[in-house]
Amino acid sequence: MARHSAAQRQWRGEARPQRQASQRLAPQPRPGRALLRAAPVLFVLVLVLLTGWLHSSGRWPFEPEAGPPPVMNTLPPELGSPIVAVGSGTALAVLETLEVNGKTPRSDYKRTAFGEAWLDADANGCDTRNDILRRDLASATFTEGSLCQVAAGTLTEPYTGNSVAFKRGKETSGAVQIDHVVALGNAWQTGAAALTAMQRQSLANDPLNLLAVDGPANQEKSASDTASWLPSSKEFRCHYVARQISVKAAYRLWVTPAEKTAMRNVLGHCPQQTALASGYLK
Repeated sequence: MARHSAAQRQWRGEARPQRQASQRLAPQPRPGRALLRAAPVLFVLVLVLLTGWLHSSGRWPFEPEAGPPPVMNTLPPELGSPIVAVGSGTALAVLETLEVNGKTPRSDYKRTAFGEAWLDADANGCDTRNDILRRDLASATFTEGSLCQVAAGTLTEPYTGNSVAFKRGKETSGAVQIDHVVALGNAWQTGAAALTAMQRQSLANDPLNLLAVDGPANQEKSASDTASWLPSSKEFRCHYVARQISVKAAYRLWVTPAEKTAMRNVLGHCPQQTALASGYLK
């Protein structure tokens, strides 16, 4: 019998086993790869189920512990005194004592409603602006013959974290400004319009509500509340918000819903941040 050619054997199917063998040698997908591809989907599914369980069981969103409410004592009305002495407690606990309301119109606001700027409200012989400069500046020097009027010093600026040199003068004094932490315009819209003239004067000059700050940062802030402005220095935000809450508690001002939410968001990073007492009570 004549030998079959390779072409004839291929036509008769004799080479088929050879093709099948090559197919068996082809790499097959590994089960582990399929699991890896499915892992992100499984992770999302587990996360959704876990979040749903935490929410339904009251364990999420996680609420920081505010602690016990502070003791609040109403004080006799006089210049150089807050309306309320706020006892020790966290800023979060004090925040929960504040009324929540919308802002009233600002159309009738005037700076003069808070009295003459920089009174000597605490009767220490120095005006409030120089009191704050003396408190906040390092290496403060005074003009010749004065123990009150600050001539120069260096400010470790809280809003930006920068160092700012202060030098008294028409062209230089504006580098350092005294900021009302709760802006007077904001205070007017959140309860101060209903205060007496003396109470508003105390609010405007309370060291608790005053900080020496960078001039441009102060101008940028203007009359903003926490919901619309925060210091660029994140390290200072907890203290800043605690001051605003403390001022509003001491003078019976309220917060807007958006303001309260913004304050809680900041204090969520520092739930043990304490409230501060009025500067008149120290």
